[in-house]
Amino acid sequence: MNTSTATTSTSLLILGGGTAGTMIANKVRKQLPDWSVTVVDKTDIHDYQPGYLFIPFGMNEPKQVRKTKRPFFADGVNLVMGEVDIVDPESQKVTLEDGRILAYDYLVIATGTTPRPDQTEGMLGPEWHKTVTEFYTYDGAVSTRAALDKFTGGRLVVHVTEMPIKCPVAPLEFSFLADDYFTKRGIRDQVEIVYVTPLDGAFTKPVASRELGHKLEEKKIVLEPDFMIESVDQEAKVLRSYDEREIAYDLLVTVPLNMGADFVAKSGLGDELNYVPVDKHTFQSTQYDTIFALGDASNIPTSKAGSVAHFSVDVFMENLQQLAAGQEMTHSFDGHANCFVESGGGKALLLDFNYDTEPLTGTFPLPKVGPMSLLKESRANHLGKLAFRHIYWNALLPGRPLGLKADMTMAGKNTE
Repeated sequence: MNTSTATTSTSLLILGGGTAGTMIANKVRKQLPDWSVTVVDKTDIHDYQPGYLFIPFGMNEPKQVRKTKRPFFADGVNLVMGEVDIVDPESQKVTLEDGRILAYDYLVIATGTTPRPDQTEGMLGPEWHKTVTEFYTYDGAVSTRAALDKFTGGRLVVHVTEMPIKCPVAPLEFSFLADDYFTKRGIRDQVEIVYVTPLDGAFTKPVASRELGHKLEEKKIVLEPDFMIESVDQEAKVLRSYDEREIAYDLLVTVPLNMGADFVAKSGLGDELNYVPVDKHTFQSTQYDTIFALGDASNIPTSKAGSVAHFSVDVFMENLQQLAAGQEMTHSFDGHANCFVESGGGKALLLDFNYDTEPLTGTFPLPKVGPMSLLKESRANHLGKLAFRHIYWNALLPGRPLGLKADMTMAGKNTE
């Protein structure tokens, strides 16, 4: 395999045309124009997944989150429609389910993570997407909107099956927005909202867990921690845990177990949840030096979120250019993630953290000036989240620079 000559085209094969896969393809076409770039995906539909959260509350129309993929790829990117069957790392080939075989010099697995309600007993059943629903898929978000529209009172249970999940704050956001939604409808006093989580608190990081836990208390949302679900009984309308606790519901909005793609397991490249074990700083497979996994497809210990895809792709591209020149990779990802947390009432909080530093209070991106506030709700944060949809379609996916450094900075953060 030749990675440095300009006369022989190096082939990059990207599995998955979501956020990370699209960004990589476009950046490689611009920065390494002699390389051949192929993207494999099973559908030509690209969804703005953060927009799923708003659909149930009528804050986003479905058409605003869904577009076709092809217009977002740069000229010269070869988009192949098909399902991946298996990866053969030894021969550096990928076989699709229809029998087509694609060779590569470098492979990027960017097939993300998917809700798997089939992994929890009783979750899938006659009431699926009716009184038991979810908002982590397009169809689920639309069905949850219909369920909320018909809901006139009772117990709403917002439930997380197990971590990790895409956007770990999204279930909390749903709870806050549900409080606001029912308040505006004038029926909040007729609705009990219960937040059920396998964690021992509202979130994974202590400071953020404390602040978000206070927000649950303020909104009179009941927190049920340490709940490891064993099954859903749709007939009795209860969740059951392995320690024999039961939580009743009238409407259940759940986050099913999230798992990586099945071909990852079939190819011997994944862990027990089908995520690809990689070096958390370079995204290189721990098994094969020609394979990388980015976005939600890897097992790196940080949030599965769009911001992580953004920052990690920037680091990956710096390293890929070094590999193309026959050099060692010297750039390191620090786990940087930031995410807005909708809190209702036209306000939101902002989290900014990495592998070593948990979310802290302060201002972002500039000290004192902000204009965003960290771990404190504000109108500016809410507007920032709403504005990001336009940025996503018009700047992030095409691979244009956004002016945010991949490495997290402590500027503006309160460290006491």
